[in-house]
Amino acid sequence: MVARKPRSRGPSFKSLSTMAKFVIAGRADCPYYAKTELLADYLQENLPDFRVHKITQHPEVWEDWLKDVCEKNKWSHKNSPIIWRELLDRGGKGLLLGGYNEFLEHAQLYYNVTSSMTTELMKVIAQENLGTHMEKEQEEEALKTCVNSLQVWITSASAPACYNLIPILTSGEVFGMQTEISITLFDNKQAEEHLKSLVMETQDLVSPVLRSISICTKVEEAFRQAQVIVVLDDTTDKEVFTLEDCLRHRVPLSRLYGYLIEKNADESVRVIVGGKTFVNLKTVLLMRYAPRIAHNIIAVALGVEGEAKAVLARKLKTTPSYIKDVIIWGNISGNNYVDLRKTKVYRYESAIWGPLHYSRPLLDLIFDSEWVKREFVATLKNLTATGRQFGGILAAHSIATTLKYWYHGSPPGEIVSLGILSEGQFGIPEGIVFSMPVKFENGTWVVLTDLKDIEISEQIMTRMTSDLIQEKLVALGDKIHFQPCQSETEQHKKDKRISLHISDDSQEAQVSDEYPIGHSGSHLQFQQLGRMRTEDCLRPGFQDQPGQHRKTLPPQK
Repeated sequence: MVARKPRSRGPSFKSLSTMAKFVIAGRADCPYYAKTELLADYLQENLPDFRVHKITQHPEVWEDWLKDVCEKNKWSHKNSPIIWRELLDRGGKGLLLGGYNEFLEHAQLYYNVTSSMTTELMKVIAQENLGTHMEKEQEEEALKTCVNSLQVWITSASAPACYNLIPILTSGEVFGMQTEISITLFDNKQAEEHLKSLVMETQDLVSPVLRSISICTKVEEAFRQAQVIVVLDDTTDKEVFTLEDCLRHRVPLSRLYGYLIEKNADESVRVIVGGKTFVNLKTVLLMRYAPRIAHNIIAVALGVEGEAKAVLARKLKTTPSYIKDVIIWGNISGNNYVDLRKTKVYRYESAIWGPLHYSRPLLDLIFDSEWVKREFVATLKNLTATGRQFGGILAAHSIATTLKYWYHGSPPGEIVSLGILSEGQFGIPEGIVFSMPVKFENGTWVVLTDLKDIEISEQIMTRMTSDLIQEKLVALGDKIHFQPCQSETEQHKKDKRISLHISDDSQEAQVSDEYPIGHSGSHLQFQQLGRMRTEDCLRPGFQDQPGQHRKTLPPQK
């Protein structure tokens, strides 16, 4: 491609090479730029004092860039490439040489070197140059977003919760106004158009803390440099007929996410699992398949807290935010125990008043103990079973608040419920994700094992842990069938066919006298989340209804 001709009369090789410092700039897809580039490379390799600096520009910006350079240096040049010689190494006043023909003549005259590259080969190399240049631009852009900005990834970004989560994240309330964030929305290819609309709408917010927002639909690129990963409820077209199938369906995606997080994410990444279906199970599976960062994976329980506080506030005719320290034990989206023994009410209007920090025990204000044992329990069971009030707004707010606590600490003195891997605290079996009382401080959480008078009866603990253990075993294929754990009281009432009918379109819920504080003893039914056609499948904790687990649901329209 490059040939040396017999030396013609001209300046000596050495005297010219000492001052030969050239800048070659061109359009990335220009074949003449490609030929000039290779000739310059040959000269640089063979002449010890020949130096070249190359500037490659994308075709879309080439003309504007060339115009600016020519105006700045008072040159006249219109085509690619443009070559000039600098008196200093990429500095000082430049001397325009010209384009491809001028550089070729210069090489022939002064260095006795020419190029024999064919036109077809020039075009091939030009296209390769363009592809390489675009890849380099993408890498540089990715590096720019990584510098001094927090990398936040949201999975299943087409879910309603994501739409409600983005404005909170970009408000500066979660990570602080001094922390810029870069958000990546991750979902399947079918959701791409929806994600593009979401990106444009987010950009319209003109948030001062949002460095960038982008989408990702390529699995192999998921979670690159991620520092925060929000895992939302996944959607699927797969038809699920039984509870066991639904549990096993969680494994492939959790395994994939775990592998990608281990491979691509930042080593200090924080993973937060939210939603309203199998939250504990998804969290423990992620821990299994991403063991390196298992200590930084948590499950959000504040949504269930919020539901309980709202029910209590309606009963007391007060504001839900005035109610503090509701503890959620167990399975966040299933068999859990709502503990009111530490719950306090602030700014309550009654005969006894005090300063803003004055509080009263909630159970001292609710004189109707039957309401706590029955109606409160039944209401929470209904909310857990149907998931009707656990929509995108509540899910987003719960995730954002938990992230805020994780980064900046929870309010001093407050109890926060959080799903974490059990290490045997409170007599909970090790190896399951269990919601328990914690506080956030110094970028982590501390389990409040020093709380007094919060012992849980063996019967209630067995009921909660049995379901969680079975979920994990069934999902991993170590157990074939899921068998809900029932107390003797429930079995007795079942035999007597005593039940409380919550609503015409909800399932039958059993109410037990053994839970004097408040217990949500149901599991969440399989929700119609996105395209999942599983609403006729039933979570344990309810009686099977005729036809359940038997028929295929029609597609959503």
